Amino acid sequence: MIPAHIIKKIKRIHIKSSRSVNTIMAGQYKSVFKGSGIEFEEVREYSPGDDVKSIDWKVSARLGKPFIKLYREERESIVMLLIDMSASQKFGTRFGKKLEKTAEAASVLAFNAIKNNDKVGVIFFTDQVEKYIPPKKGSSHIWRVIKEIFTFSPQGHGTNISAALDYLCSISKKRTFSFVLSDFLGENYQKSLKTVRQKHEIIGIHIHDPGEYNLPPKGIIALSDLETGQVRSFDASDKKTRAYFEMIKTMQMKETLDIFSRAKSDLIALETSASVSDTLSAYFRYRERRIR
Repeated sequence: MIPAHIIKKIKRIHIKSSRSVNTIMAGQYKSVFKGSGIEFEEVREYSPGDDVKSIDWKVSARLGKPFIKLYREERESIVMLLIDMSASQKFGTRFGKKLEKTAEAASVLAFNAIKNNDKVGVIFFTDQVEKYIPPKKGSSHIWRVIKEIFTFSPQGHGTNISAALDYLCSISKKRTFSFVLSDFLGENYQKSLKTVRQKHEIIGIHIHDPGEYNLPPKGIIALSDLETGQVRSFDASDKKTRAYFEMIKTMQMKETLDIFSRAKSDLIALETSASVSDTLSAYFRYRERRIR
């Protein structure tokens, strides 16, 4: 049986995400993610104003006058959610755990996809691929995804982003729009990201908590790494220590951004204190301007 407080969280996120899609984000997703590709449909005779790049030179030579190729857009896309279930996702300050923000972001993306008649699939990962949910349609499918995020008990504790990306390549024959929802504490995934990017559209969503970047203003602070169990102590009364801690965390975020930039992939920063719908809407608007 699912505990009552978990069911309450699932219902709250389900309702909130559905409302966001039906109001604030209506039409934005559809205008940005227009389909997974194009298929050849037919040829027709060239007309003034047609793009000369579309001319089928073989057919034109055979028939003695110019013809162009016509293509049909594939309307149905596949959206894959690669969701980090590592132990660090359980961290959270006054804004809630990172895992809860991950669940909300995943459900908003899934609702957008379903509303656009796209399929949604999920890969749960830690330091290994934990579970795969094949792409499907329907609001009941979204309910299952949200429920799995809160109730699934992973075997691993660490983060292996490469394993998730490599698995995506092995199971997805068609091109997908894939969102990686993680705090990106994993290492050495640059090669896998560049490889999978050749076939799939990869978009990272960096889930982070403001409390991860700052130490309290005073006292000896013992911090435990949720993924490795390692404990380190810091003198938070020392300004240099606090500044050094903040610098290291900022550098880690910049490194993640650089990795995605080199792979020609987008990275969305999503704080646990921020609105998911506002953050994603801003990204969709940015994408829309870029592809015009």
